[in-house]
Amino acid sequence: MTGKGETLGNDFVIFSMSLIEIKNLKKKFPDGTVALHGVTFAVEKGEFLAIMGPSGSGKSTLLHILGFLDAQTSGTYHFDGREMKQHEEEELAHIRNKKMGFVFQAFNLLPRTTVYQNVLLPLYYSDIPEAEWDSRVADAIKAVGLETRADHESSELSGGEKQRAAIARALVTDPQIIFADEPTGNLDSKSGQVIMEILQDLNERDGRTIILITHETYTAENAQRIIHMLDGEIEKDHIVEHRKSAKKKFEK
Repeated sequence: MTGKGETLGNDFVIFSMSLIEIKNLKKKFPDGTVALHGVTFAVEKGEFLAIMGPSGSGKSTLLHILGFLDAQTSGTYHFDGREMKQHEEEELAHIRNKKMGFVFQAFNLLPRTTVYQNVLLPLYYSDIPEAEWDSRVADAIKAVGLETRADHESSELSGGEKQRAAIARALVTDPQIIFADEPTGNLDSKSGQVIMEILQDLNERDGRTIILITHETYTAENAQRIIHMLDGEIEKDHIVEHRKSAKKKFEK
């Protein structure tokens, strides 16, 4: 990591050069359920953070707020130095498309559509010149080792290949940060390791910020830092001392 971490009370870690900074973030749903109880932490540019917790711990709600897919009830959220609550939905959507990429457990690929077409999709909603689209799609597909599968429909891919295509789609706009929500949840252990190798490579080689949501300790230990959540609160926030390293690179 490029910045220095400062440990505060209850082992919470705050970083300098923060891409994300949230303070006292709370979320209450209309039915009265409180999902987040005053969560505070920061994420450094270029950091690989895992957020862990059992079902109902608030980790997915937190991810949705960080990715502008939902809004907090109270508290502040600064992204890249800007307070997000000030912005209209249209501007938030523009920031999300330009600076954020998303990878989900269910892949969310369009059926009967090729890998190339799936990866291309975010560019239609971007301000990236159309002349750059082909090269961007090719680069993103190459980054995840799917060059030979670019013309195959998503239904023809294995689960691991589908997730690699989803990562390529997240990469195509060259986002500052990738949110990965249980990206290995539907995969066997070998395919899951390939996905973690790709995410580590994007973080270490490209300096891409990664926020990983997982319930698996083994998967979380691929990150540099882990936040443990329980009942809508941060239970522990710590650096990974014995981080798992993707020594064997995925096949391209």
